[in-house]
Amino acid sequence: MTVRLRFAPSPTGYLHIGGARTALFGWMFARRFGGQFILRIEDTDQKREVAGAVENIMASMRWLGIDWDEGPDVGGPYGPYVQTERAALYQEWAHWLVDNGYAYKCFATPEELEEMRVVLQAKGDMSGYDRRYRDYPAEQVAELEAQGKPYVIRFKMPLDGVTVVEDMIRGEVTFENSQLTDYVLLKSSGLPTYHLAHVIDDHFMRISHITRGDEWLSTAPLHFQLWQAFGWERPYYAHMPVILNPSGKGKLSKRTQSFVDGQWQVLVRVEEFQEQGYLPQAVDNFIANVGWSSGDDQEIFTVDEIVPRFDLRDVNPSPTSLPYAKLDWLNGQHIQQMDPLDLAKAIKPFLEAAGYEVNVEALLAVVPAMRVRLKRLTEAADFLHFLFADDEPFALTVDDLTHKQLPLETAVSGYTQVRDFVLATSTYDLETISQRVTEIGESVSTSGKAGPFLGKLRLAVTGQQVSPPVFESMLALGRQRTAARLSQVLQALAHP
Repeated sequence: MTVRLRFAPSPTGYLHIGGARTALFGWMFARRFGGQFILRIEDTDQKREVAGAVENIMASMRWLGIDWDEGPDVGGPYGPYVQTERAALYQEWAHWLVDNGYAYKCFATPEELEEMRVVLQAKGDMSGYDRRYRDYPAEQVAELEAQGKPYVIRFKMPLDGVTVVEDMIRGEVTFENSQLTDYVLLKSSGLPTYHLAHVIDDHFMRISHITRGDEWLSTAPLHFQLWQAFGWERPYYAHMPVILNPSGKGKLSKRTQSFVDGQWQVLVRVEEFQEQGYLPQAVDNFIANVGWSSGDDQEIFTVDEIVPRFDLRDVNPSPTSLPYAKLDWLNGQHIQQMDPLDLAKAIKPFLEAAGYEVNVEALLAVVPAMRVRLKRLTEAADFLHFLFADDEPFALTVDDLTHKQLPLETAVSGYTQVRDFVLATSTYDLETISQRVTEIGESVSTSGKAGPFLGKLRLAVTGQQVSPPVFESMLALGRQRTAARLSQVLQALAHP
């Protein structure tokens, strides 16, 4: 078998983290078995379509590292890959079902449907439809059509017996046909519902495996009946478990409130993770841990590491919440593993968003030391503020710049020696700075240890309680800016 999976989002909103997990799991399965991954846009629900959603979905998938072999932007042998461009195909096969006795035309008006719903609900029947047009005489159907009456096409579900849905994750799930309704396949607009469109598309696009959320499990009997009616070979289905709200109650919805009192409480859309400074490799790791396990205790991994081991049959069917409490830790672990140049490039957009003009090469002096402290890339702007603060008023006091082991007189001596060294040394690199400044610290501190002086020197140079280590900070600032800041410090100590 050639493995072919598709991700088929509806552009009714931006990419939900649950949809991203479905896409990632399908992509990993396809890549493991050397198959193809297809992107298809299911846009037949045009009333709910959101402008820009398709572009956002594609951008979010690319950010996560999920690429596709066929799709609306790259083409392929089974296009078009946008459902509204395939309307004629759905109409052809919907009428084939009617002509062959598997479906029928329903002329129920909105008023009729409302009446049916009320009557059926009073009997405890929540199907909303009483099948009144299922066996309508052919001559009356023709008469209604001749009058121009609008109609939908409904599938004739079996009225008794069972439909067994075979699922890669859940095994066999049995449904009583008597509990199911005659679902709409083709709307009066001529566009299909999801039920019809995905079966036709998956057949003609040669899809071998279908990954989707388990909210579709309840209508899977219809889909299995459709495959049988058409006489087509059915793909394997894998219904992904629900991702719950952090409270554990209800599905994590696109409409879940995520920004409360100026703080991000629950991230739902993929772009929110990106905006809040998470790495794509960390988000992949984060969602891959939800419902799937490598079989060992490994929590930190890259997609490339788990693709060879990934199997849809290993997905746990139980619903679960996203472990948001671990996300910052996980992101920090991936930051620590980054190449310094890659991290500098990743930080750059967040610094620019804060209004800073950034030189990536200058960042390389501090990035290695930052890796162990950053949890999110958004933290870099505060962490590195000192690099862009030359024009800000001097705000340090004598108490800030001295210590019980570094009284005023010795502090002045130490800061003066460091400034003179910075201006005079012919070699201004990390090794030279750390060696000479440590010597100065040991010589001026009353304890003979450099620590108290180095801590105050870092504050003097950066003006920040939290910043990179002092040697890296001095190197990043450069010779002239470091000396200028120490001159400010000495002036403040001379005129407290």
